[in-house]
Amino acid sequence: MTDPVPFWKTKRLDEMSRAEWESLCDGCGRCCLHKLRDEESGALSFTNVACRLLSLETCRCTDYANRRRRVPDCVNLTPAAVRRIDWLPPSCAYRLLEEGKPLAWWHPLVSGDPDTVHTAGVSARGRAVSERGAGPLEHHVVDWPGRSPRPRRPLTPRPAAPPQAAADAVPPAPNVGAPDAPALNALVKEPPR
Repeated sequence: MTDPVPFWKTKRLDEMSRAEWESLCDGCGRCCLHKLRDEESGALSFTNVACRLLSLETCRCTDYANRRRRVPDCVNLTPAAVRRIDWLPPSCAYRLLEEGKPLAWWHPLVSGDPDTVHTAGVSARGRAVSERGAGPLEHHVVDWPGRSPRPRRPLTPRPAAPPQAAADAVPPAPNVGAPDAPALNALVKEPPR
């Protein structure tokens, strides 16, 4: 029996249910960092300053239901908005799917674990600062929110080596010359003269 194809592989953004749409957010928090746009050139700059409602630990909004009332310039993301917004992170699921690209291995819908976005080093966790004490945004311009992340795969435990027979086992040689070599040298027997 084959597993059903996940909804994000079969539906366009505008065909998804509200629950499906909301589940696309990977919780990286990159879109909730303040951005600056040059009024003359239109050039976009990213900062590491988080919206006051973004939890720096979970990278989730602390008042998602009321965010637009509390932060009037918070963007209501819709399929139409995804098509016109130029500042969504390149790793954003909404952006990736709109561009016909697959979700990354660390996305919670793929990995089954909401923490992989953090353990892979993709989220703003540990890199963002709160807007409450940040000072001028111009002092916090960074480029990482607008770059494709180079995620770290978690270390997978190596399979245990097969047990060896006692006769086959060779004890490791002492590390002669190491900082605690005098103690180790006592274990090394001098050859007979």
